Amino acid sequence: MAKIVIKFGGTSVGSIERIIAAAKIIKRKVDKNDKIIVVVSAMAGKTNDLVRQSQKISKNFNKRELDVLLSSGEQVTSALLAGALEECGIKAKSFMGWQIPILTDGEHNNSRIINMHVGKINRYISKKGVAIIPGFQGISNEADITTIGRGGSDATAVSIAKVFKTDECEIYTDVEGVYSTDPKHFPKAKKIKKISYEEMLEMSSLGAKVMQSSAVQTAMMYDLPLHVRSTFSSAEGTKIFGSENIDYSKTITGVTYSKDEAKITLLDVQDKPGVAADIFEPLGKNSINVDMVIQNISPDGKSTDLTFTIKRSDLIKTTKIIKLNKKKVRFKSLSSNKKVSKISIIGAGMITTPGVTYKMFRALAQEKINILAISTSEIKISVIINEADTTNAVKKLHTVFNLD
Repeated sequence: MAKIVIKFGGTSVGSIERIIAAAKIIKRKVDKNDKIIVVVSAMAGKTNDLVRQSQKISKNFNKRELDVLLSSGEQVTSALLAGALEECGIKAKSFMGWQIPILTDGEHNNSRIINMHVGKINRYISKKGVAIIPGFQGISNEADITTIGRGGSDATAVSIAKVFKTDECEIYTDVEGVYSTDPKHFPKAKKIKKISYEEMLEMSSLGAKVMQSSAVQTAMMYDLPLHVRSTFSSAEGTKIFGSENIDYSKTITGVTYSKDEAKITLLDVQDKPGVAADIFEPLGKNSINVDMVIQNISPDGKSTDLTFTIKRSDLIKTTKIIKLNKKKVRFKSLSSNKKVSKISIIGAGMITTPGVTYKMFRALAQEKINILAISTSEIKISVIINEADTTNAVKKLHTVFNLD
């Protein structure tokens, strides 16, 4: 007998037929006498539909009310799945975030789970009941419904696994596990059987959409093994756990890409102590995340060219902030490019394997792909390239590093 958290993503519960299929997966666990806590996402497309409805009323829809609105998607799924389980002859009950309660901190639309009560759920599952919990939401100290960011159901599932001290945390999705690149667009992608937290964290933060990066980070902090599986297949899936269990004989684990990038270059910025802080401080205060930064000092040391990348959706806001700040940060001109993408190779094996950087850059050069910016860590190399070259770059790197 095990205590298990099972999380179903939006595509796994995207229709009544799929909700019934998810109920059958749960039933197989119940038949083994496992204690089950289920976390669900909204049905596929539902959250986007709710956002569109709010925007028809106002482009600046009240954030508190937006949380109330968006959280309804997961609540609908919870009730439908509980009903499907009851129809299968299984005792089941939905518990809203405020009923448990799941306590959160931070601003509306982007809060974080800080704790939750366990008594009510533990009593229910100890009596052979299946507890269904909506992901993505909780309740603030002011008793307001809050949401924890898009993809937050993963974070809910991992937080529950931590607080309830479960034996397993299974993440069910529409693919059979974690792949070396996006299997929907690259048929030669292959499934990864085992991957470390560190590699999975890099992949999820760099464009892989299988799991939310904050959920992987929480699992890594508390050493919670994760198992990514398909709702539509009995395949084994991918296990995510500590690096001590990983075989590093393979240098590169995966290739990720993101087309949600924009590049900004400031020419002839006055080079003096604190100038970079003066540029990036107002961006940070406006919740704009800066990714890669490249600085080129002029030969006389008096000026510098500064290039950095941001999310494409932040481009207009960022350029406006920089121009308003020109009295404090002087520069000759500003240029931007929103037709760029970020390509990354990830692999813990590159720590002990020389020549990976050269191999990546040579492969891109063979495809006549120009590199616009570079960022590295111990287990990843990321480059910014023209968006039109994305597919060729991913295919080439996937082949060069023997991932096909």
